[in-house]
Amino acid sequence: MTVIVHPAPKSDLTKAEIERWREIPVAIAVDCGRAKGQIDPAIRPLMPAGRQPRLFGRAVTVLCEPPDFGAVLLAIDHIGPGDVLVIAAQGRADTAMIGDILSGQLRRRGAVGVICDGAIRDVATLSQWSDFSVFNRHVTPRGPLSAEHGAVNAPAVFGGQIVSPGDLVIGDDDGLVALDPASIRDRIDKAEAKLNLEAEWLKSLEGGRSMAATFNLGAPAAPGAAVP
Repeated sequence: MTVIVHPAPKSDLTKAEIERWREIPVAIAVDCGRAKGQIDPAIRPLMPAGRQPRLFGRAVTVLCEPPDFGAVLLAIDHIGPGDVLVIAAQGRADTAMIGDILSGQLRRRGAVGVICDGAIRDVATLSQWSDFSVFNRHVTPRGPLSAEHGAVNAPAVFGGQIVSPGDLVIGDDDGLVALDPASIRDRIDKAEAKLNLEAEWLKSLEGGRSMAATFNLGAPAAPGAAVP
């Protein structure tokens, strides 16, 4: 076996710094960083909207070489409570990298979910778990053929973004975002401010104010008026 297992990186982030993100929707996290950290929207929640468990946890990354899933097997022994298994499988649709047996072991170890830039299977079982969130690009019944290659806890290209071990992964019905330590610290004030601003917009509209007043648009131009 030539799977390389890197040690988990040390982090100086505090629990309080991470927890401030727990109630931030993915849409606001993305709005506050634009393209940085947003995972390809083609990687979707397994569950229909309204039924998908929210995903919030630290990344344990896996580099796979489908149809080989050796790195997935070894990564599970390095999963701890609150972790998210991030499977970078080159977007391949031909081979499932994980199913109900391995995902069940993730749950037993306290993982909160798995995201796969590739294929998964056994979705009838996975979709019944209200405490375990699954995001994937493809579904296929075909399983892997070998367990000899890949890497664990290495930076991975996942859904068009570099995701590093220890990054914060947030997922909801709108999609996924991965935040590195710098983004966790730099974006949170802006994210909380945007969340509060959206609450003010909603209160204003529910109170009967116009769109123009709510969003400070100013008076519209009269027909035929010169455009400055």
